[in-house]
Amino acid sequence: MQDIMPTWVGATAKQIARGVRRGDVSATQVVADHLDHIARADADLAAFRALRGGEAITEAEKVDEQEDLANLPLAGVPVAVKENTPVAGLPTWNGSAAARTPVAEADHEVVRRLRGAGAVILGVTRMPELGLWALTDDETGVTRNPWDTRRTPGGSSGGAAAAVAAGLVPMAHGNDGLGSIRIPAACCGLIGLKPGRGVIPCELGADDWFGLTEHGVLTTTVADAAVGFSVLAGRRPEKLVPPQRLRVGVSLRSPVRGVSPDEPNRDAVAAAGRLLAAAGHDTVPADPVYPTRLGLQGLATWFAAAAADVRASGVDRRHLQRRSRRHVALGEWAQRRGYVREADRAAWRVRSVDFFGDHSIDLLLTPALASVPPEAISWSSRSWRANMAANIRYAPFAAPWNVAGLPSIVVPVGRRPDGLPVAVQLVGPPGSELLLLGVAGQFEMESPWPRHAPGYPRVGTASPAVA
Repeated sequence: MQDIMPTWVGATAKQIARGVRRGDVSATQVVADHLDHIARADADLAAFRALRGGEAITEAEKVDEQEDLANLPLAGVPVAVKENTPVAGLPTWNGSAAARTPVAEADHEVVRRLRGAGAVILGVTRMPELGLWALTDDETGVTRNPWDTRRTPGGSSGGAAAAVAAGLVPMAHGNDGLGSIRIPAACCGLIGLKPGRGVIPCELGADDWFGLTEHGVLTTTVADAAVGFSVLAGRRPEKLVPPQRLRVGVSLRSPVRGVSPDEPNRDAVAAAGRLLAAAGHDTVPADPVYPTRLGLQGLATWFAAAAADVRASGVDRRHLQRRSRRHVALGEWAQRRGYVREADRAAWRVRSVDFFGDHSIDLLLTPALASVPPEAISWSSRSWRANMAANIRYAPFAAPWNVAGLPSIVVPVGRRPDGLPVAVQLVGPPGSELLLLGVAGQFEMESPWPRHAPGYPRVGTASPAVA
């Protein structure tokens, strides 16, 4: 029987970086392993828009040539970047050929920071057009969830989540305007942290969705999420410390009237409450009040963000998908009518920050999703109304915290009866990113989750890093 060579596919980002720094493996070999895995697996998933095969190998060789790797927390780690974030030498697709802008001459700041930490950019991952939807597809393909390819991996960082859940990369960059990191993390059983406002450079080119958007990473472990956060935030990596006794508010209340979490998502919150208790924390009921006005303001801002993106990029709106054209038209209308106001967002931020003090809580626990992820179909060819209904029904819990600019994290806590992963969301006051990661680490210790979808990564033998 022919021997199968070991591979570093499936190792965590921290394991890979440690192996490269110690000389156990070269960055070039790690990148080659992952490119081979992508070639085998991505045809079924459509996670990547474009690969940088030759360029990535060349950049990995440059990492290997460095004399001092000690200060590179992501030395040789293969990373994917979401396709709306400029990577030098590639077009910025923004979710479709119609929304594509010219080849970028320079990296976005978050890409520059990833490279500066030693990461190797393998390519860019797919998203829905203009990042507007929690469903990832366009006319060239439908991105699928590795846990069940009949289901969406979510969006808008859907390709990023599919890539990490299938082990195509150990870490992927994403950005989150109304849940676009946390929703796909929940769909694919990953850690997804949305930092608070102003922590990471968040300009997405010409517009950042009126301050709603934040950059982050999707990973399979809390430790990888912590190192990815530190790199993007321009901080030295800090060791996570298990938090002392906390008081955590628990809420099943949906921000959208008439949309409630289904039984598996309610059960996930109950399971998370038990994990918090096992870690020594207290839980108390605490329901945020989501005013109807907040929902209307949030919708108006979402619409207007699409219109602002189109104006800034110079994209011809006539060539966009019909769901996007409707969205852009509504955004222009909302801005003309004066419905998009910074004062309204600031008022909700104050109310949200006060919520923690008013209830004497340190964090808030909510469902991550309301129902099972929708089918993986050609949503881009369906109506705006059908897309809106699908998005709102299954993923209403993330958006308020973008409007407030508060940090929040999604953590896996088990599986649904159908086998898909289920997750919860933790929200904290400004500056609580490390606290959120610390609590997520306690969840991981008490109840570890599968790091990859069943059947992935598709390799012959475990890496020496993970054996």
